[in-house]
Amino acid sequence: MRWDNLRLDDAVDRPDVPLIERRAVTRTFDTPGFRGITCYEIHAKSIINKVPAAARLPFTWTINPYRGCAHACRYCCAGDTPILMADGRTRPLAEVRVGDRVYGTEHTGGHRRYVATEVLAHWPTIKPAYRIALEDGTTLIASGDHRFLSDRGWRYVRGGEHGPDRRPHLALDDTLVGTGAFAEPPKDTAGYRSGYLCGVIRGGGAAGGEALERARRYLADFGVRPPAMRHDTTTAAVARIVEWPRDPEDDWHKGFLAGVFDADGEFGHGVLRVFGSDPRLIEQARLALRALGFDFAVAWRRRRGGRPVHDIRLRGGLRQCLRFLHTVDPATTPKRSIEGAALDGDASLAVASIEPLGLDLPMYDITTGTGDFIAGGVVSHNCFARKSHEYLDFDAGHDFDSKIVVKVNAPELVRRELAAPKWAGEHIAMGTNVDVYQRAEGRYRLMPGILAALRDAANPFSILTKGSLILRDLPVLAEAAERTDVSTAVSVGSVDTDLWRLVEPGTPSPHKRLEVCAALNDHGIGCGVLMGPVLPYLSDSPAQLEATVRQIAAAGATSVSAITLHLRPGAREWFFGWLRAHHPELVGPYQRLYGRGAYAPKDVQERISRQVRELAAAYGIDRRDHRRPPAPPKPARATPAPRPEQLPLL
Repeated sequence: MRWDNLRLDDAVDRPDVPLIERRAVTRTFDTPGFRGITCYEIHAKSIINKVPAAARLPFTWTINPYRGCAHACRYCCAGDTPILMADGRTRPLAEVRVGDRVYGTEHTGGHRRYVATEVLAHWPTIKPAYRIALEDGTTLIASGDHRFLSDRGWRYVRGGEHGPDRRPHLALDDTLVGTGAFAEPPKDTAGYRSGYLCGVIRGGGAAGGEALERARRYLADFGVRPPAMRHDTTTAAVARIVEWPRDPEDDWHKGFLAGVFDADGEFGHGVLRVFGSDPRLIEQARLALRALGFDFAVAWRRRRGGRPVHDIRLRGGLRQCLRFLHTVDPATTPKRSIEGAALDGDASLAVASIEPLGLDLPMYDITTGTGDFIAGGVVSHNCFARKSHEYLDFDAGHDFDSKIVVKVNAPELVRRELAAPKWAGEHIAMGTNVDVYQRAEGRYRLMPGILAALRDAANPFSILTKGSLILRDLPVLAEAAERTDVSTAVSVGSVDTDLWRLVEPGTPSPHKRLEVCAALNDHGIGCGVLMGPVLPYLSDSPAQLEATVRQIAAAGATSVSAITLHLRPGAREWFFGWLRAHHPELVGPYQRLYGRGAYAPKDVQERISRQVRELAAAYGIDRRDHRRPPAPPKPARATPAPRPEQLPLL
């Protein structure tokens, strides 16, 4: 099910019409526990969902009566906003696609640096537009909900100083971070092509790969069979193409500089150079750079076996290097890489004006692996669409419950799908994507009907939760446990209350969750503990693991299994942002641990799992068994279980 600006594509027949105008009922509740939460009530088409194999989870089927995403309604920039792609070129935001590689940023070595990252999601919508003008002439069109990185941190385009709209927002003279507006790429004219051929053939370098392919294509455009590419002017046709022009136009200058750079140029660490031993070529390169407004220095340099060459070095830092690369568009992609370069800070990117356009315009946003991307030459925040809308993930972020989709017909669907001839009675896991006992369940009460359907079908199931509301359903859980295999678990990664307040401030405390575990086991419903996520360097020391397992054992848990933190896209961005704010000294170690993917190295995972297993054995947890054997149905209990107060959940 895809969340797309109040739109659920698989729940309606017309995805082009907003959900709220069709079959959803939108509700807000004026109570402290629901402040800031909007519920969208829908009638889903199906409810028992198969888990994708790529999710790496130990079950096949799940039920999710709720869906939610905190940032799904915040879309950002106009479709023609140029995005810096990982090949060094730009592409309009509207044309970026999932799987493309773009540049984002990461904090490493005390600097924010460019890194290539993958586009994970892309969404369109229509929003009121604002124009943000910067002192250097950069103009950005974005919605009021979009965020840019400034010298004061992330700032929304618009916000209030007081009341419900209060949030950090841009003000005049705030300075955005980046290089400023990107240069327009050259037009593919005959002048550009002849200039490129002149530069690459006369350049004296060993052009190959993409440069060679471009040169051959351009020669073919002129009707010339491609010759060898080093100083090859042996044919009259080629000689005519690469003659020095008397009064070259800008297109020729751009092509010539691209060819010279491809033939014998380099770019790295914020420095761009071209080399040459031919005085005429160097003079022509100087004329072209001046014509296009570049500042540069020329020096002699010995290289390649001591041979002296002219060295033309571009001045102006990364900003001017990017302007050169975009203006002339060399063919060789590896030479255009800015991977690892620190963001240039010499651009005049102070906010000069912010004005509403008075129009609703098509807007687009993307989710990337780094949590940001480069739009219009400045650092732009992701739309943090929760990746659990696309595939299952154990770790639900703290933002996930502010926009809640409620499948109000879930109990009826469960009963119908369990009765279908094709259903084989397989185990169903709940609470694996979003908590089925989140705050909304206290109002909508979908779980009693779902559990009753599972009980009546004698279908095995399990529930993972972080909340206490599960105790409300003790009677029906107990009845189901008499007919089939029922297991429950609470997640407790650590009993360190200081760490809990920082990492999971919206959840019941670890001690409250262990009280839930004890209550379930006291009523004969086996409850284990999923000890996760265990955070490397923060909650994985031997003393911390021992303290957590000791209290888990005291709660009567039937089992304990450790899960080391894993950072899939979505959770990764949130966690690294938190880490930079609270433990900046651990950013580097975490980047080394999770630099190659979502999971910590196997030796780290195995060490934590082994220690927890040994502790569990020492405390006798692995010898407990609270499960009851199947028995004939019993009448419903006359005395209802107490209904505890529901606490906030992740």
